[in-house]
Amino acid sequence: MIKLDKYFYFYGNLIYSLKIYLMDAIDKKIVGFLQNDARMTNKEMAIKLQMSVTAVYERIRKMEREGVIKGYVALLDRKKIDQSFVVFCHIKLIQHTKDYLVRFEAEVVQLSEVLECFHVSGDYDYILKIAVKDMEAYRDFMVTKLTRLQHIGSTHSSFMIGEIKNSTAYEL
Repeated sequence: MIKLDKYFYFYGNLIYSLKIYLMDAIDKKIVGFLQNDARMTNKEMAIKLQMSVTAVYERIRKMEREGVIKGYVALLDRKKIDQSFVVFCHIKLIQHTKDYLVRFEAEVVQLSEVLECFHVSGDYDYILKIAVKDMEAYRDFMVTKLTRLQHIGSTHSSFMIGEIKNSTAYEL
């Protein structure tokens, strides 16, 4: 891979664009604050950073416009909302055609029980992270929803025994 400039790379006979938002130390601190507490006010950050509130506000808005900050969410405790049964479901499609992949992805994103879906390499094509109330609810999900998706060849389910680490924060 040959670097052409800060956004473009040449690899083989193709040129790839890797537009990366370059954060300075202050941007990284702001993002760090927000990853740990998205309710932290601009004023609180400004005090910690010894900056004006307006400067902090403008940096946050710029990162939002550039797509670095994609949104703000409330993180829920699965146990308190009765969704503590977590399953990692490995999916193998019948074929690897573009049409099958696109259709599967369009259908799986509609399933509310599926928290995350990853297209992966290896023995399976997709890994789904599913949260439901219990084994009975998972069986119902499998029978009434997952089996209705087109082009699934096989599935393999792994059940979470314990959660060791669960973070949404990226180290910058």
